[in-house]
This record gives sequence, structure tokens and C-alpha cells, in this order.
Amino acid sequence: MSDGDLDRLAVELAAERERRARSRVCARCGSRFEGRSDARYCSTRCRVAAHRHPLPAELTSRDRWARHRGKRPLQVDGSAASSTRATTWTSYRSAAASRAGDGLGFMLGDGIGVYDLDLVLDGDTLHPAARRFLDEHPGFYVERSLSGTGLHIWVHAEPGKGWRRTIDGISIEHYTTGRFIALGTEYRP
Repeated sequence: MSDGDLDRLAVELAAERERRARSRVCARCGSRFEGRSDARYCSTRCRVAAHRHPLPAELTSRDRWARHRGKRPLQVDGSAASSTRATTWTSYRSAAASRAGDGLGFMLGDGIGVYDLDLVLDGDTLHPAARRFLDEHPGFYVERSLSGTGLHIWVHAEPGKGWRRTIDGISIEHYTTGRFIALGTEYRP
């Protein structure tokens, strides 16, 4: 290969890396789109719709909030938070007002748990086994996970040991305490 070929290849690889870095999954509808590195929604319509439905009081009334970067919990000042140290948590209002990290998250416990279903959404199509599970465990709030392909079913739960199982071919995890959940966007079946 000539130096010119190597230079062209390097430029093509850099362009491909940049295109992949801009590729995102809409936090509301789950569709793929290209946008700024901090973009969470594919359109103004999805951004507005995602903020139209408030979170339930079961969550917002508890001081168990943090921010997150990826799935890692952060305090409102951007320093690390811990799912087991309440001194690193804050109120919903304080967490929502902060601009640290990528978004909001909740520390499980105090009677709140989550069923985490992975890879059960393809766009707006819900896997039939996930539909059955959701019908049997409706929870008080359901959201699309950050990946856009999973669901979080928020439930009232006594503290207990978490578990991970494959039920009807889908991966389901259940957590009730000592875990951090990065919030996605409301899901309406």
C-alpha cells in the first residue's frame, strides 16, 4: 500500500468512528438516529413527549436520587455516589436541577424494587413473553431502559436478595435494595 492509500484508509476509519460516535438510540422511542454526543432524543416530538409524563410520587417523594454518567451513579456535584451510602443521595428536585452527568437515577430500597427485562423491545414491538410478564407484574411505573431495548417495571417490594432468571426465553433481573437504576423514559404498552 502506498502512503496515499494509508492516508485515505486512516481518514475513512476516522470518519466511521465519528459516525458511530454520533449514532444514538432515542431514549423515548428506541429508534436509531445520528446526533450530537449529548442528544437523548431523535426529534423534538420525542423530547417533548418524554417530559410530558411526570414520574410517580412513589419515586419523587423519596430522597434516594442521584445523577448518572452511563450507568454509574453521581452526586449532584458530579462526584461519585454509592447505592449503599445514603449521604450521597438527594431529593428528586435537587437531582433534576443538577446538570451533572447524563440524567437521573434512583437508589432502590425503602419499599421500591425493579424488574429489569433485557432485550424485549424491537422499536415499539414488545416480546410476547415480556407482555405476559408485564400483565402478571404490572408495577406502578414502567419505563424503557436507557438501551431502548429493555424495560424497567417499578414495583412496591420488601427488601430481599436480588435474582436473575431466564423466564420464557427472556432475561429478567429483580432488585429491591442496594442497587442504582438509571432512569430511561416512560413506556406505555
